Amino acid sequence: PTLLLALPIPVFVALGLWQLDRAEQKREQAQVLAERAAMPAFELTALVTDPETLRSRKLQARGVFDAGGQILIENRRHGNRTGFHVITPLRIDGSDLRVLVNRGWIPAASDGSPAPAPVPDGSVTVTGESHIPSSPALILHGGADSAKDWGVRWPYLTVDLYVAAFGHPTQPVVILQAPEDDGEFLRSWPREMPKEGMHLGYAIQWLAFALIA
Repeated sequence: PTLLLALPIPVFVALGLWQLDRAEQKREQAQVLAERAAMPAFELTALVTDPETLRSRKLQARGVFDAGGQILIENRRHGNRTGFHVITPLRIDGSDLRVLVNRGWIPAASDGSPAPAPVPDGSVTVTGESHIPSSPALILHGGADSAKDWGVRWPYLTVDLYVAAFGHPTQPVVILQAPEDDGEFLRSWPREMPKEGMHLGYAIQWLAFALIA
């Protein structure tokens, strides 16, 4: 029995130290992202090859909105109401390159139809935070080609799906348009930062197990 209790102790200690290391990594990641958020806005012109370099950066782009490429992301909630996120491609000045802009939230009517989402005319300058959209854990469609059949209302967004559906060269990041930019849509973008608390809790748990043993 003494051996059975003694053998797990180094394992528990190692797991506790590993969680402390993970907490330190999350702390460093949060610091890097905070420093990026404080940097001046990065202006999107040429195609970005590594979107991770722009995570949490402020972005700026100049161009003309492409109304024909606008889509709505369904089942986006604000408070107790269901609505849509309005995704409009901006054709960047001097190129055929697009960047997707999340222009904000609009409510759904009682029959599920979206509120009007007019597209501004002429050249505009868009500012906002960068976002790298990802697919949900459970996917019920048959692949990238299925997005071509979704029409205007999409269940979720990734840049790869958008490119497969519309064919335009597109930046690998989405601009979450700043609330102070022109437009009547609701824009509330909670910033997700790496959190160390969970790992500290696990570390205390594993070290407590070692102490108990």
